[in-house]
Formats: sequence, C-alpha cells, structure tokens
Amino acid sequence: MGFPHPSHPKEEPILSRYFGDAGARTFDGWVKRGGYEGFKKALGMTPEAVIEEIKNSGLRGRGGAGFPTGLKWSFMPKNSGKPHYLCCNADESEPGTFKDREIMRWTPHALLEGCALACHAIGAERGYIYVRGEFTVEYKILEGAIKEAYDRGALGANAFGSGKRIDLVLFRGAGAYICGEETALMNSIEGRRGNPRIKPPFPAAAGVFGMPTTINNVETLVATPHIIMRGAEWYKSLCRGNPKSTGTKLISVCGHVQRPGNYEVVMGSSMKELIYDMAGGMRPGRTLKAVIPGGSSVPIMTAAEVEDCQLDYEGVAAKGSMLGSGGMIVMDDSTDLVYQIMRLARFYAHESCAQCTQCREGTAWTTRILERMLAGKGRMEDLDLLLDLSDNMTGKTICVLSDSCAAPVVSGIKKFRGEFEAYLNGNRKTAVAV
Repeated sequence: MGFPHPSHPKEEPILSRYFGDAGARTFDGWVKRGGYEGFKKALGMTPEAVIEEIKNSGLRGRGGAGFPTGLKWSFMPKNSGKPHYLCCNADESEPGTFKDREIMRWTPHALLEGCALACHAIGAERGYIYVRGEFTVEYKILEGAIKEAYDRGALGANAFGSGKRIDLVLFRGAGAYICGEETALMNSIEGRRGNPRIKPPFPAAAGVFGMPTTINNVETLVATPHIIMRGAEWYKSLCRGNPKSTGTKLISVCGHVQRPGNYEVVMGSSMKELIYDMAGGMRPGRTLKAVIPGGSSVPIMTAAEVEDCQLDYEGVAAKGSMLGSGGMIVMDDSTDLVYQIMRLARFYAHESCAQCTQCREGTAWTTRILERMLAGKGRMEDLDLLLDLSDNMTGKTICVLSDSCAAPVVSGIKKFRGEFEAYLNGNRKTAVAV
C-alpha cells in the first residue's frame, strides 16, 4: 500500500506526515514529533473555547456525512448531571476505504490525543474506540499505545496533571459492516445486536448507555490537535476556493491506477490531478471509464464528470455524487459495470441487518435481478424494476444501508444504460462466475 504524496511539493502533509515512520508509534517518538502538545494546550482552555476553535476552523466529519464537527460537539448538553461519552468510530468497513487503518497503524498516539482532546471539549471522562474486528494488527498497536499513555500520565485520573479524568477504552467489533453506523455501533458497545436505532432521540441526548454521546470518525479526531495548536485560521486557509470545505482530506485510491494508496490533499484539489498525477493514471493502454469517489455507497461518476471535479463536499456533490469517506474506486475501460454493480448489491444484501423490510427485501431482490441479467436471463423491464426497487429503498429506512445499495444501481443505469441493455439484448457475453 502506497504512502501519501502531497498534491504539490509546497503542500505539507499533516495527518499522514509520519505514515511509514515506525518511530512515531511510541509515546516518546510521538512526543518528539510534537505529539500531545495540542491536547496539553486544550487542557489549558475551557471546553467552550476548544469547541469554538474547532467550529471556526470549518472542520467537517471525515467519516462520510461531512457534518460540522464543532457544531456536533456543541450539541452536548450543559450541566445535565449525566456522564458524557465519546465514541470513536474506527470500524472502517466501507469498500474502497483504508485511510483510518493507516492512522491507527502508524500514528496511534495521534488518535489517542484527538480522542482525549474531544473528551475534554464535550465533558466526557470516558471514550470508546470501536475498532473493526478484522484490524488485528491495528488493535494490538492501539492497545500498546493506550498502555503507554496511561503509564506516562497522558490518560487516567489526572491527565497531564490537569486534574481531569480521561479514560479511553478499546472495543473490538465482530466484523459487521452495519456497526459502522453510529447508533448500531452504540448498541454493539452495550453488548446488544448491532442494529441501527430510530432517531430521535439523537446521540447527544441519549446515546451509549442512554447517556449524552458524541460519535466522531478517526480522521476527524486526529485533525483536532493540529487545529488547536495552529489555529482555526490556519486550518481555514487549507482550501482551494471553497470556504465551506476546509483542511486536508485523506483519499484512499484503489482500482485500476498504477499507484494505489492513501493520498492527503487540500480540500478543493482536482480529482483528475489526484488520479493521473499522484496515483499514476490508468494502466498502459487503458482509459478511464468510471469513478466511485466516496466509498462504494455513493453514485458512480463518469470519466467526463471527473474532468473538472473539485475534491471537496460541494464539488463532488455538484457532479451528482458524494465525497463520503474518501474511498475512491477507479475503473478503466476493461470494467464490466453491470457485474461490478451486482457485486456491490450482493455486499449490501449480505451486510443488511434485516431490520427494515425495504432493505432486507430490496437489497436481496436487487442482487437476484442483476445476477439473472448477468446470466443472460434478464428482461428489458428489469431496468425499470431496478429503478422502482431503488426508489422504494431510498430514504425509507432507519439507516442508509439500503440507500447505499441503490446509489450505484441508479447511477449505473442512468449513466451506463447501454451496458445493461447489451446483456438484455443478448449482445454481451454472459458474465462468468456470477
């Protein structure tokens, strides 16, 4: 897996600066590299001042939703008399996304520092780091880092001599994609089946164990000490023309590129520049066909839509898709899009918690129809049936898993209809190993 390259030589990698540097994994190594200074500075500020700085920076959630982080922190009730909790979502299961695991693998103390800072800001004495069950190496690294942090006084009853108690607890997931949804994650921590909850109540009112809770993604939390150390204005300056999307973003680029890997880019950078200049472009003799820009649950983009697309929340939305988690799947002209969309639908059907009828039945039927089409047994009316199914799956369930299944199906049919029709007309050789 490649390490990140800044999109321009003058740009400084921030979150990924020490990827590949084994010395950054230890407490002493992290402190030598300026680690924990942001947390120490935050401890000398009031929680309100910390929240205001994060709010002014424009930092938005990096897990997919893009919700303003400071605003989310401000939702925590004041003087409620109840314990507050932080949940760090490290259950990185979105196909095409592999940025958070690199943060945990190379800079575990960066995550602990961000979690501790967030705990101080929201008035929480305990935070949970929910780690994807398959991340065995990363779990062990975080386990060792937490022990070091307690031994050196960064965590515990008197964090860095501040008189504040901050405890961090590792929680290992059991391999369910759905537990990446914030309310399913909280159910899992409570020892219950990882089914999403109906909202309201929202986590800030009644979250884990029924108490006020804030949930943030790994990448989001890791950015916060840098903001506190260098200021909101500095972070806001990291953008290319769009003040609504600030800072840097880790983009996981995979698929048919010559240099797949994690790349840290300033918000507003060119998607085309990332794919061709940084990730090396297509394999020899191939041309770009399609891109899924934000993990598999967002609409597919055509090569033409990539041409002038800016990598920020608004820029990708203007092209009819979403920046999401930043898991970019690049496909060249050798790709059978009908087959790939079927594989995505099959994934979501397998990972559905089956709580909502529209999702349980819709994802399964979508998969069966696409499998039938690929086997050469499809009907022309199947295209309208797929679109109708997708409409009944979108915006009508407790969480957005069924929406995630519908997004590539709808965008695929609308933008690459000819490929579907080729199977239905018998002009395409049926796919092997459906």
